[in-house]
Amino acid sequence: MLGRNAVSPRAQGVSSERPSSVRAGEQRGASPRSKSGQRAPFPAGRCAGQRESVRTPALFLYAPAMLEGKRSSDSQPPAIVPAGHAGFWAAVRDSIRGVRMDYTSVPIGRAILLLAVPMVLEMSMQSLFSVVDVYFVGKLGSDAVAVVGISDSLLTLVFAIAIGLSMGTTAMVARRIGEQDPDAASVAAQQAIALGIAVAVPLGILGILFSERLLLWMGMVPATAEYGSAFTAILLGGNATVMLLFLINAVFRGAGDPAIAMRALWIANGLNILLDPILIFGWGPIPALGLEGAAIATTVGRGIGVLYQFRMLGRPQSHVRVDWRRIRVVQAIMARLARVSGIGILQYLVGTASFLGLVRIVALFGADALAGYTIAVRVIIFVLLPAWGMGNAAATLVRQNLGAGDTARAEKSVWLTALCNSLFLGGVAVILVFFARPLVGFFSNDPAVTRIATESLRIISYSYVFWGYGMITVLAFNGAGDTTTPTWINFFVYWVVQLPLAYFLSVPLGWGPQGAFVAVAVSQATLAVVGVLAFRRGTWKTRDI
Repeated sequence: MLGRNAVSPRAQGVSSERPSSVRAGEQRGASPRSKSGQRAPFPAGRCAGQRESVRTPALFLYAPAMLEGKRSSDSQPPAIVPAGHAGFWAAVRDSIRGVRMDYTSVPIGRAILLLAVPMVLEMSMQSLFSVVDVYFVGKLGSDAVAVVGISDSLLTLVFAIAIGLSMGTTAMVARRIGEQDPDAASVAAQQAIALGIAVAVPLGILGILFSERLLLWMGMVPATAEYGSAFTAILLGGNATVMLLFLINAVFRGAGDPAIAMRALWIANGLNILLDPILIFGWGPIPALGLEGAAIATTVGRGIGVLYQFRMLGRPQSHVRVDWRRIRVVQAIMARLARVSGIGILQYLVGTASFLGLVRIVALFGADALAGYTIAVRVIIFVLLPAWGMGNAAATLVRQNLGAGDTARAEKSVWLTALCNSLFLGGVAVILVFFARPLVGFFSNDPAVTRIATESLRIISYSYVFWGYGMITVLAFNGAGDTTTPTWINFFVYWVVQLPLAYFLSVPLGWGPQGAFVAVAVSQATLAVVGVLAFRRGTWKTRDI
């Protein structure tokens, strides 16, 4: 692997042809072969490297075939051997534990479950950052909440770049894993990390230097902008933690290791939850830092999460391993990653810029409206990011099954995941319609703020059933390496439909901030219709990365 300067032919930009007999042996139902060409043994009821036997019925899942603490002699990742079929809760347990699976051969429903559980938990942890910050910052007043809302909306520009790069990273890593080329997957991970750092450093410098001007540009009054400038500077200055957290988790997801990505977010969030009240309000010898304390807690939490990711990528037994002592730039891979990710970044910048436009429209109606919208968005994100985790599961299945040459299985994975996602979000919508007010009261007791936040949650929740399908189909395009189609979809939905409609309803028609909320619901329903129709065309099946 990388630690021995072994770069695969694909990593060097050279096509690596494999005999058809070998490819046939890798089709579903065939057991892994050892280097000598013999089939790897299928241990009955016990996976190598496990301390206890797994007594399960006949169907096969997959787990690592490795001795604890040892590496194979050819520096390849651990072989995958069947572990036996288990029930629902056993599968959930295995997915959280990070048991290795071949997602191109297990039953589709089980593959979705095994990938989605840790990815949903990972995204839930990601959403907790904003929720926890708003909960504690809400005790400092509506101006502090407004600063968090504006600053986070600026940080979404970083998120857009990070998500765009993550799409290309996951697509390349997963495709190489599907092609049984872990060395090339490791090289792609190397280049993604280097590219992320190169982007994050100048963004951090700009965020520190122009934090107050950015807040003024977003419509804040000078006094509030001055009050929140330090918070914004810390948050934007530490954007490298956001970038790397996304990128390295994208590597783990592409390699089929979502449990590691989940644990990284658990660590980051646990520290954020612990540090937020201590740094904001003070504790013992630690002084009360107020609003700035929230930014420090979030940045430190994410930073420790990144250190954990580095440690996991450096393990000898990692499926995608990066040897930090020999990290280098491979221009061909870097250029390919930039090409695949570039349109993805544009795709998310289109959506992010429209979100900034919505915030700007809502800001026209005062600090209470902005604070209410900020709270509502935090609740919405808390709900949607787990759904996004299901979308990431579908995208990973698309990538790996396309790499294995099974387009029918890739497509079926998307439709099944979309149905599950829509049912999940439909249930959430019912809860938000009836319990929006108590949920909002958890963050603020200001009557004007809670009224606007409650109206926002109820109106937007009516589009959740559509949101489930739109989200999955767009992420499936990205998973296939087709980032152009969803970019045009986002441009049409957010810039042609959402923003003009939001302004028209809010200002000329006089609906106020409610007009923006209605526009969000309408645009998400439109996204679902357009996304499904575009996905059914099937052009994504022929993309190569």
